[in-house]
Amino acid sequence: MSYANCLKKHPYRIVFPYANSILRASLEKGYPQKSLKDYSTLLHFTAFCPDYRTYALLLRACARCSDLYAAMEIHCHLTKVGLLSNRHITPSLLKLYIAHDRMLEARELFWSVLEWSTDPFHGNLMLMGFLKSGQIDKAYQIFKRMPVKDLVSWNSMIAGAVRSSHLKDAMNLFSRLVSSGLVPDGFSFSSVLSACARAGARQYGVWVHQLMTELVVETNHIISSALVDMYAKCGRIDVATEIFNTVKRNHISVWNTMISGLAAHGLGSDVVILFRKMKSEEVVPDGVTFVALLTACSHCGMVEEARQYFKSMTTEYSITPEVEHYGALVDALSRAGLLDEAYNLVRSMNVKPDAVIWRALLSACRRYRQTKLGEVTVEHVACYSSGDYTLLSNIYSSANRWNDSEELWKQRKQKKIRKSKGLSWVELGGSTHEFKAGDRSHPDSKDIYQVLHGLSKRAKVEGYAPLTELVTKDVSEEEREENLTFHSEKLAVAYSVLKTGPGTEIMVSKNLQTCSDCHEWMKIISKVLCRVIVMRDRIRFHRFEGGCCSCKDYW
Repeated sequence: MSYANCLKKHPYRIVFPYANSILRASLEKGYPQKSLKDYSTLLHFTAFCPDYRTYALLLRACARCSDLYAAMEIHCHLTKVGLLSNRHITPSLLKLYIAHDRMLEARELFWSVLEWSTDPFHGNLMLMGFLKSGQIDKAYQIFKRMPVKDLVSWNSMIAGAVRSSHLKDAMNLFSRLVSSGLVPDGFSFSSVLSACARAGARQYGVWVHQLMTELVVETNHIISSALVDMYAKCGRIDVATEIFNTVKRNHISVWNTMISGLAAHGLGSDVVILFRKMKSEEVVPDGVTFVALLTACSHCGMVEEARQYFKSMTTEYSITPEVEHYGALVDALSRAGLLDEAYNLVRSMNVKPDAVIWRALLSACRRYRQTKLGEVTVEHVACYSSGDYTLLSNIYSSANRWNDSEELWKQRKQKKIRKSKGLSWVELGGSTHEFKAGDRSHPDSKDIYQVLHGLSKRAKVEGYAPLTELVTKDVSEEEREENLTFHSEKLAVAYSVLKTGPGTEIMVSKNLQTCSDCHEWMKIISKVLCRVIVMRDRIRFHRFEGGCCSCKDYW
């Protein structure tokens, strides 16, 4: 019989000096619930007064058995006995609330903590709790009110901003971190480099790299991968390659990042060579490697290589193909016009095809004007997005089925499905300038449109003809042409021409895939201006130079 049970039979409340020892013994033997029961018994049948050690043990027990309600009772006890402000107890209680996603209780506890503590540890716990649940705005509120912020605080916010796609905020936070006097560490740099990569913020990324060099930051595979990724996604695949050739390459992530970068730039032959080099250095590929390889094959029309890589996954490396691998192979077949083979592959997959796979096939149906297969394909998309309606509408338009196209747009309007807004941006003078189609909100809007009209006239002289069939609305030919003229990427190029000197490379980023008309326009403008135009869209990079594109019109 335990000491606690013996006490129940004692007729009087007695002083019991070994209460904490009993609780600790049950906890260390792996019986956290017994510790909680013993506490209740001791509280009712003895005259012992719990101290902060008692409650620390009890909260450990609550954490071990995930008993939130017991923790809330202990919270009440702590308030009554005035121990809530004890630094040995509060963190444990905060962790419990955060672990059970009870952020309201955690936040109320934290506000009370601020009255007596400036230790950033408590605030960091709150930041991690809110960021883990994706509540970036509430994390900002906590961060602003923290009287003292350490490097963990800054790193948590920067990483959280990147995960929430608040890329500008992530870069601003990093700048403030540097200004605060604290020295960024490897985690800080890897997070902000990721933000630069995703935003295409080349100038800021170069500054971050220079700062790393000045601080002599020790590189590891995470930072090396982040650097390669940043330069590759910011259009400088040459610099990414230089960095890759100088860093340690003993981790698969560095190889995967380089292969993915080359794939995004459409450098299929370089990908093949690099993969051979990877095998010669006895680095074993993983599933991510093959996604990158298959993507490269898709972008470059390397269908036979795609088939071979897909086969070698299982035969040589025992990697089970996942939906991403099937998707890349379907995309490779579809882009090459092998729609029947692509469709048969989708139907025979060992995993359930997702919407991305069906959309890859649907996109190819539009390109190759396969109306019937397009209608079959779109039925498999569980929930139509704006892009799905656009693709099918374009398929109908290319087949001169204008009534079907209009009916589709009516359905989209009835279902209140909004079209994804195209957004293009350029980074000049340390600032990012964003443009939407037909946008006139920019301070230099008048000059931008004047430059754009001039460029379009020169493009027509060189043979550019607007692809007005891409505009599906029932409007005049002149209105269709005007609709194409003011696409966001054209505005971004016009602004770059306005603000930069002759011969300067132009770098444009876009959140959606560029259209065929803009692609043709960019080729001709690169020839007219004798300038290189690099455009990063949602799918890949296009490097326009001398009237040609690096994709060789295979995209």
